[in-house]
Amino acid sequence: QVQLVESGGGLVQAGGSLRLSCAASGRISSTYSMRWYRQAPGKQREVVAGIIGGTTNDAGSVKGRVTISRDNAKNTLYLQMNSLKPEDTSVYYCAMVHTILQVYWGQGTQVTVSS
Repeated sequence: QVQLVESGGGLVQAGGSLRLSCAASGRISSTYSMRWYRQAPGKQREVVAGIIGGTTNDAGSVKGRVTISRDNAKNTLYLQMNSLKPEDTSVYYCAMVHTILQVYWGQGTQVTVSS
């Protein structure tokens, strides 16, 4: 089993920054893909960014404004978000992908961006 605990969310003004963290424990490995997702009220969950090994990618809606990273020694995943916009307001989730059918999720952390 895997446990993922997100933190770092909060209320920030538009143009501000936040760094989200996701602490992992249990059956983890640096070889597993990890991702950040977000879900706004009434909308589908969408991927924000992902990392596997040293390769990262991010979604078009946040491209250039987020940086995903991981500290394998601390078993922690990060998402640095800059130039935040009101439309970034969502619950942000981290996920660890073991297989296509085995994905572990955290409980989420709320990010609210005020205009």
